Amino acid sequence: MLKAIIVDDEAPARSELRFLLDEVGRVEVVAEAANVREAIECLKEHPCDVVFLDISMPEATGMQLADALQRLKFPPAVVFVTAYSEHALDAFSVNAVDYLLKPVETDRLKQAISRVYEQVRLQATAKSGERISVEKAGKKILVNVEAIRFIMARDDYAYVQTDADRFFSTSSLSQLEKKLESHGFFRVHRGYLVNLGYVKEVETVTGGTLLLTLDSCEEKIPVSRRRVAALKKALEL
Repeated sequence: MLKAIIVDDEAPARSELRFLLDEVGRVEVVAEAANVREAIECLKEHPCDVVFLDISMPEATGMQLADALQRLKFPPAVVFVTAYSEHALDAFSVNAVDYLLKPVETDRLKQAISRVYEQVRLQATAKSGERISVEKAGKKILVNVEAIRFIMARDDYAYVQTDADRFFSTSSLSQLEKKLESHGFFRVHRGYLVNLGYVKEVETVTGGTLLLTLDSCEEKIPVSRRRVAALKKALEL
């Protein structure tokens, strides 16, 4: 299922598009926004694969938001949904996947969704090949990002844990968080960054905090109280 956010200043238009997406299937609408400011907040809380975006909105336009999204390393796909055909060329200058005219036709929506799937597939391939530089026994080693279970802070540096080995990184946990957040890593504690794809078990402990068990890891990872709600949302618990 693709995760989607709908951005349109008209509530009936959002409702109509949500109805059509439910009808077509393969897409889960995780949030809606009435303007660019709300959209940015939604994107922070709800990582998504695609943004269905109106162009003409008060204050900032959908085109401005799409342009800003392109600065992300792995931006969500953008599908413009608008009543105006004259912005089509501008839309593709910000790498829009498709451009749908209102009222949206079901067949055209299906085409757009297929194009989004292709972009998501290409991004997944790019992400799976990414590596970071770490150290062990005085040697520089490149580790595949997808192999990392968690990262633990130590002073201004960090330890990187895979399924069977631990490496040293001269980067801080905050630096690694920025680099890896688009790969499904989540800051569960000031001292830990976790690859959510390996979370196997979530245990509630005294005081309302959590402990995480990861695949192929004996060490349990603590979750700070202030990160519990956000983690549950990220894991859809």
